[in-house]
Amino acid sequence: MPLLNPLTLLHLDDDVVAVNKPAGIAVHRSHLVGADEDYVMDRLRLQVDGKLHAVHRLDRATSGVLLVARSAAMAAELGRQMMDRSVGKNYLAAVRGWPAEEGEIDYPLSGSSLRGEAKAALTRWSRLATIEVPIAQGKYPQQRYALLDVRPQTGRYRQIRRHFHHLSHHLLGDTSHGRGDHNRLIRQYFGVHRLMLHASRLRVRHPASGEPLDLRAPLDDAWLKLLRAFDWIDVATLQTGHTAAS
Repeated sequence: MPLLNPLTLLHLDDDVVAVNKPAGIAVHRSHLVGADEDYVMDRLRLQVDGKLHAVHRLDRATSGVLLVARSAAMAAELGRQMMDRSVGKNYLAAVRGWPAEEGEIDYPLSGSSLRGEAKAALTRWSRLATIEVPIAQGKYPQQRYALLDVRPQTGRYRQIRRHFHHLSHHLLGDTSHGRGDHNRLIRQYFGVHRLMLHASRLRVRHPASGEPLDLRAPLDDAWLKLLRAFDWIDVATLQTGHTAAS
């Protein structure tokens, strides 16, 4: 019997697996996500034999590159790289408004409870494209949106979503930290029903060989729908190395 919704494998060897995590599914069971019937790690265990260790997390609503180790030793080495910030991470994000062409957000964030001590958090971005959409909303006759390449330098809970909320450049489709009016607009006019945040690229040293791994994740249909509607498809293709999920 064929696998139900198999994951797209971006890389597979004896030590490391990388998958293109779909939006809307949690990586694994935890108190943060509650009880689900479907998890990325459970799907992956149907496709890849042996022990599997998630090296990092992506939010349930976020898609893109997810790295998994095939032993505790490989997980420890990849975790060390994550901790010393030698891993390069790029995300595609669509936001309301037009942020500066380049910038950074240096704003401490609390943990998953959204309370307690705030810790240092740093996010950098580059603006890739902009658009003015001729749809009236509130007091504005048209709406401004931007496509960003986002590079988090730390790994706080929902860091990118919360940082751009702090700047009032909310991510489109973000039902927790975004703007409901803009979320409704992209659903109603463009048929997009997901958070517009995608882990497009991950650069890391292979934990066994030390050779560089440059992993890129293709975009799903919802992303492609918005990119085509906003005429952003070419710049997104350059950023991800793909135009569609395989």
